[in-house]
Amino acid sequence: MQAARDRAFVGRAAELGIFRAALSGGAKPVAVVYLHGPGGMGKSMLLRRFAAEARAAGRHVLEIDGRLIEPTPEAFAKEAETVLTDECAVLLVDTFERCQGLEGWLRDRFLTRLPAGALVVIAGRQPPDVRWVSDPGWAELLRTVALRNLAPDEATAFLRLRGVPERMHAALLAFTGGNPLALTLAAAVAERDEEGRTDWRPSRDVIETLLPQLIGEVPTPVHRRALEVCAHAYLTTESLLRAVLGDEAVRTFAWLRGLPFVESAQQGLFPHDVVREALEADLRWRDPEGYAELHGKLRRHFFERIQTAPESGMLPAVGAFMYLYRAGRYMSDYITWRGEDELWLSRCEPADHATVIDMTAEVEGPDSAAVARFWLSRQPEAFRLCRSTRNDEIVGFSAWLRLTEPYGEDADPVIETVWAHARSSTSLRHGEHLGVARFSVTSRKYRKNLNSPISPVEDLHQWRIVAEIARAGPRLAWSYLAIRAGEFWAPYLTSLGLEIVADRPRVGDLTYTLFGYDWRTQPLWTWAEERTRLMLSGLPSVPEAPATGRRTELVVLDRPEFDAAVRDALRVLQRSAELANNPLARSRLIVEHGVALHDVLTQAIEALRKERGGEKHHRAVVATYLRGVSTQESVAARLGLPFSTYRRHLAGGVERICDALWRKEIYGAGADQ
Repeated sequence: MQAARDRAFVGRAAELGIFRAALSGGAKPVAVVYLHGPGGMGKSMLLRRFAAEARAAGRHVLEIDGRLIEPTPEAFAKEAETVLTDECAVLLVDTFERCQGLEGWLRDRFLTRLPAGALVVIAGRQPPDVRWVSDPGWAELLRTVALRNLAPDEATAFLRLRGVPERMHAALLAFTGGNPLALTLAAAVAERDEEGRTDWRPSRDVIETLLPQLIGEVPTPVHRRALEVCAHAYLTTESLLRAVLGDEAVRTFAWLRGLPFVESAQQGLFPHDVVREALEADLRWRDPEGYAELHGKLRRHFFERIQTAPESGMLPAVGAFMYLYRAGRYMSDYITWRGEDELWLSRCEPADHATVIDMTAEVEGPDSAAVARFWLSRQPEAFRLCRSTRNDEIVGFSAWLRLTEPYGEDADPVIETVWAHARSSTSLRHGEHLGVARFSVTSRKYRKNLNSPISPVEDLHQWRIVAEIARAGPRLAWSYLAIRAGEFWAPYLTSLGLEIVADRPRVGDLTYTLFGYDWRTQPLWTWAEERTRLMLSGLPSVPEAPATGRRTELVVLDRPEFDAAVRDALRVLQRSAELANNPLARSRLIVEHGVALHDVLTQAIEALRKERGGEKHHRAVVATYLRGVSTQESVAARLGLPFSTYRRHLAGGVERICDALWRKEIYGAGADQ
């Protein structure tokens, strides 16, 4: 058995070095090695290796398992009494979290009685109490070791030793993150694979075996939900838990913070990769409806943050929002998820213009640099700089142009193509604009992979585009994205619903691909819902996504068409079947806000009374369209008005209703009535 364990053992060179040094003594003797790490990290395997090396060195080894003894001082002292009289003894205590309550007694009473030369190794999930290091005596005799996942080369060596085919290594490493237990279980399944697959996924048996070992006992269903939030979200904060768990947020956040497999970052908490993947896979299989519900709550929370956060918090919110869709096809292939850690975004000041122009010339050529100079002089506020968090160096920039009227066509072939495409579809309506991601430039010095444009800088470029679209609201008609590596990005961007513009503009020696999206036909929120359905469509109890990948598009009406539709709808207001066929029923005004056309019209009619001089208009509209009177002459007679006066009041009321509803169509539900 020991020979088989030795053959399967890889890595842990640093930990073995620490133990060997402690075993042999030296100028700075170590009495206690405190080994801690999450479940599945290989602590027991390492202790067995320690035991073998200690015995080989002629030391007497005593092994205690915290699962197998009563967690009392008396029981522990009885089990370990032989080490108190043997200066060559090595005491190995495994699964110490099961008797963590003994830590103070062990430190202050038992271990202080050990003879000089004895060595103790304690292995558990929790790190040592701070009183170990605050005591000057123990500070010199204690060595704390945090056990982490195997390094990629070590994990690969383990898979090779187990005979796992090379084609499956990447998938197994992505799932396990180098966690030894997960590697062992996954390798056992992969060894039996005879189908030549490369898209390995953990089986239900692997997940069911792995989870209890990784996370231990979970106190309540509320704590379990907090774990699931932590697994699904990129980073977990107390405010995020509050959006899902309400008043339980404070208690569960403190509990998460103390778990050995949960790490703390500047912006929040995150679990180890294998724990995240195991929890996600388990919830998707065990409770698909609960998984979909959780996804929806988090999606709404982050979407609201994108729209309302100050600019400094805008991109982290987008990154968190996009991370919810990481299981979707292509998403993880085109985002590194390292952008926020390595970079930050700043405004482009006049002193930075020369750097932007020089970087454009270096990456895209002198003709593009001239275009960048043109837009810096017209829309300097459109530019944002990507700066390194290490030294503040500018390593990239992006520009988001906001265009309400055609200009720049003579100076920029990309914008010329954008306007030509926009004119060929539904024209811009008053108050609407185009958004163009004109530049997404990464410095050549920053490139991590010369064969791929993917880098953390690209993360920020993407996230800024999403933020600009979300914060633009309903006034954004079309968005366009100009990309040089169009063929590389096409699978990803078209999977998100963007369409490729047929004409390909050329600037100098470069040809660009334009990707466009009409946000009037499917606003961002319904776009996100569609992405959710596509991602969840393989789960039971979740409706399948349409084969086209797109919902029925909204109707885009210009102002004369809109006014005509309002008048037609008022005429059939009491006939629901005819009202349902009105174009307004498929407009943003109705669909995006989930309200009935009948209710929108009656609310607009009622609002006339609140306007200055609106009572007369309200009476004329109500009597005409809500009272069921057969002719306008009879309505005028009923109101006791001359026919010409009645027609003037009615026309004024309908015109005010058209104006109010048009403002909502263009500017959203918050527009003034």
